[in-house]
Amino acid sequence: MTQTAQYRPTSVQDLKDLVGVELGPTEWHVVDQAAIDGFADLTGDHQWIHVDPARAADSPFGSTIAHGLYSLSRTPAFFEELMAFDGFTHSLNYGYDRIRFLHPLPVDSRIRMRAEVTSVEETAPGQVNVVTKLTVEADGIDKPILIANSIGRFSV
Repeated sequence: MTQTAQYRPTSVQDLKDLVGVELGPTEWHVVDQAAIDGFADLTGDHQWIHVDPARAADSPFGSTIAHGLYSLSRTPAFFEELMAFDGFTHSLNYGYDRIRFLHPLPVDSRIRMRAEVTSVEETAPGQVNVVTKLTVEADGIDKPILIANSIGRFSV
């Protein structure tokens, strides 16, 4: 089992010091059919390629695949494995830029995430926007499943 180093920045300077640092990877997490079905139920997206194993077996993928948004929705939990923001008065998910779903994620895959802080911009006294490049990868697949830039807003 891989040990992840969790960073605990408590100041704007701590965040700035992380620019260019690779965080992770996280632990591996299995994406089974129950997780895919649960996500389909939550979102109402029951497209057969996600929820019909028999039909999906005859598809070019050979099995069901997770929703692209499933992988994106896992990134906040993955990020908590890598970094804690308990030293800030509040932290908010401000949004995402340049989301790319680069490879389908077959059922029963193991996924994990790496992150890199790419910029820290002070938007007001004691407030910063932090852009972090998130890369979700699957065991045995050479190409990333997902790459996205996450924007967090933090106040000290």
